[in-house]
Order: sequence, then C-alpha cells, then structure tokens
Amino acid sequence: MAVVMEADPVQARGAALDRPVIQAGVALAGDGEEIARARRIAAAFLARVQGEHGIPVSQRALDLTQLVVSELVTNACKYAPGPVLLDLRVTGGVVEVMVWDSDPVLPVARAADAGRVGQHGLEIVMAVSQGFEAQREPVGKRITARLALADDPGGALSGRQPL
Repeated sequence: MAVVMEADPVQARGAALDRPVIQAGVALAGDGEEIARARRIAAAFLARVQGEHGIPVSQRALDLTQLVVSELVTNACKYAPGPVLLDLRVTGGVVEVMVWDSDPVLPVARAADAGRVGQHGLEIVMAVSQGFEAQREPVGKRITARLALADDPGGALSGRQPL
C-alpha cells in the first residue's frame, strides 16, 4: 500500500487548488479472506493520516470507515468475480472510501424489512455516510462513500449529502 501526497487537481467547494490529497490504494484478490485485510488497511491508513499528516481522526470516524470498508468489500467479493480495488482518500476533513469491482450492475438498497436476515450492508453504508455514489465504469462499477473525519461538536450525526 502506498500513501501518496499530491495536489488536488480540482477546486472543490471553495477549497484552495493546492490542498493536499492523501490517498492509498490496494488491489484485493476478491475472496472472503480479503475483507479483514481491507479493514486493517483502512485503519492503518487513517492512523498514518493522523500521525504523519496531523489531521485529526475521531474514533467514530475510524470505526465507521472500517465498517463501510467491510460492507463494500464484502459486497464486491460476494457479487462480482475477480479482483477488487480499494482506494482511500482524505481531503477537506473527509475520508472517501472507493471500491471498484468487475460487475457493472449498480447496487440498490432494499426496502426496510425487519424480518429479513442479512443483506442490510448497503443500507448501513448509506445511513452512516455523508455522501454515497454508485457509478458504472468502462469495466465494472465504483462505489464511493464519504465520511467526516471529526465528530460533530454537538454530537449530532451528519446527514447524507450528494457527492
């Protein structure tokens, strides 16, 4: 896994053009054993963001990032053949979790059903994320979830906003 500092190529939401982007990416084999590895990679990435770059990362953000990584990588391993790409990026107080897989079918959150066992992962990801996006790629699809690195001072949960 490599952490790369580079200039943010696009001015986003009034931020300076030269704001650093901290990112890491890894290719996963696409089997169930990679899910725990993906969680460890996400935790190590956020520890590096905080330790080496001085960007505060709350315990809540660490826990939710690992949860989102786990759910998205699990879905990719379960429903798409072949490798899975996990990209993590921090910019502007937000961590973006991006997971690519080879299946072009976009996921759809199912209607709430208290009797359903399992298949709640996408609902969970959407509930805890500030932003969620699913988009087709030339091959496969990329799912992106955005999570705030800092807790809200008042303790309120951030609502989901479009990316």
